[in-house]
Amino acid sequence: MTLPQGVEHRTIAGDERLATRGEPVYGEPTDGEWRAWDPGRSKLGALFAREVDTGLSGGDTVLYLGAASGTTVSHVADFSGPTYAVEFAARPTRQLVGVAEDRPNLFPLLKDARKPDTYAHVVERECDAIIQDVATRGQGEVACRNRQFLADDGRLVAAIKARSEDVTGDPGDVFDAVLADIEKEYEILVTERLDPLHDDHLGVVAQPR
Repeated sequence: MTLPQGVEHRTIAGDERLATRGEPVYGEPTDGEWRAWDPGRSKLGALFAREVDTGLSGGDTVLYLGAASGTTVSHVADFSGPTYAVEFAARPTRQLVGVAEDRPNLFPLLKDARKPDTYAHVVERECDAIIQDVATRGQGEVACRNRQFLADDGRLVAAIKARSEDVTGDPGDVFDAVLADIEKEYEILVTERLDPLHDDHLGVVAQPR
């Protein structure tokens, strides 16, 4: 698996780690301009650590859904082009704005990923990738609603959280239901369970139909 340009394995603080070049955000170890990317705090980082081919190449135009306070999207912006970061909650968005101060290509949007029409006037069409990590019911529907922004040869890279869909349901059954929703607009290329780094999460890579 080839990592995107701008993501490397580097020896930092005595250990080989995933890393990107950028200002540190969450107290991660650094070595010069390189900052360690902790896969235990990032589902996308976990996919890279598992050597999953996400289709990301570096320099991509990215729509990131569920950016929270910016832990993962800060790394994404380090190796991508324009990065639109959608987050619904006001408090983490304030932290996200601070992260964006050091990254002129990172555009925080205080919006609801379930309502893409509210940010359609801002986000570029033909994005190279949608990266999704939303803790809400209807995660498959969110992916489908945002398909409008993705280029026909682009990639959806999603982390599906079973407990956000159904707290009591069997995670395998929940994942199957979410994948069925995603398949209304996408062809599934890869799925990867992210346990034990992220309990009851499924990584998904898909392309538009």
